[in-house]
Amino acid sequence: MGEIVYQATGRRKTSVARVILKPGAGEIIVNKKPIEQYFPRETLQMIVRQPLELVGMHNKFDIRVNVKGGGLSGQAGAVRHAISRALLLVDSDMRPKLKKEGLLTRDPRMKERKKYGQKGARKRFQYSKR
Repeated sequence: MGEIVYQATGRRKTSVARVILKPGAGEIIVNKKPIEQYFPRETLQMIVRQPLELVGMHNKFDIRVNVKGGGLSGQAGAVRHAISRALLLVDSDMRPKLKKEGLLTRDPRMKERKKYGQKGARKRFQYSKR
């Protein structure tokens, strides 16, 4: 029988991330690329690593991520959400810590749709009295 793997899904904006946690040395692979290559910005890498650093498991698991949809920022948020959920499957005692930091909440903010007859989601045409 193989080693134990933990799978979880995370979402943010229009991005969906599937994460697989395997016991390992802390290697993070996103869409078959190392994290430094996929998320070139340091802040995005920090976002992804946040749940691991919080519970002190940043070098206990190898993480494989499949992420699609949205932009880089949304994808990083989705990966963070997925990793947080996967860590709960590893050990449910981490829940209060992760919840306190708001890592288990799916960020519901989405782009509002453009309304017909208008210029945008909220923007109206200029009102003319005469």
